[in-house]
Amino acid sequence: MTLPSERHVLIIFPHPDDEAFSVAGIARLYHQMGVPVTYACLTLGEMGRNLGNPPFATRESLPEIRRKELIAACEAMAIPDLRMMGLRDKTIEFEDDEKMVQLVTALIEELNPSVIYSFYPHYAVHPDHEATARAVKEAVRRIDKEKRPRLLGCAFANNTLAELGEPHVVVDIKSVGHHKLRALQAHASQTGWMMAETAKRVDDGETPADSWLSIEKFYVVQQDDELGEPIQRVHY
Repeated sequence: MTLPSERHVLIIFPHPDDEAFSVAGIARLYHQMGVPVTYACLTLGEMGRNLGNPPFATRESLPEIRRKELIAACEAMAIPDLRMMGLRDKTIEFEDDEKMVQLVTALIEELNPSVIYSFYPHYAVHPDHEATARAVKEAVRRIDKEKRPRLLGCAFANNTLAELGEPHVVVDIKSVGHHKLRALQAHASQTGWMMAETAKRVDDGETPADSWLSIEKFYVVQQDDELGEPIQRVHY
């Protein structure tokens, strides 16, 4: 099966590089299909623990570096509409819930997306991830059931497979894997160490079939009034 076309795709994550790990290949595939994509990045990740490896940033310079990295990553993914929402890293969990819901609602009302990609509530590990997932889910819940965009969540907690089962949506991104690699490389302050380790494994002859450069996986996020409805597992 091929990835279905969409009216508009909205991606919402809290930190630069969340998108590169989660949805970079899918975003590039949508671009090739001519589907408009908007990425709302809530913070600049200015509290990121890494300052480069070897270090090339300071705590003071990191916000601007990460802003430039985010722009470069979006160029690699061919995302034309990048929204930097201006919230502060590691504080989203403390923001007023209604403020966060209204931020997401405003994006939905402006863009009228047919699908939204974000994190899956309770399985996204980081407090900012969870706060984002909670706000997105609630904003979608308030839309009439017949008009809601589909909501797909990235889940990677240790108990994900045991409690949620296999992902509902699996997308083969091998044809655009090199673009995802460029997006990951663009976030060099945070991913440099990982890129070096990956390169070494490749040099050693390791070629994992289902690596993060081959597939991207999401779960359908259901609202309370949708629970019990069958969810079709699909591979694109």
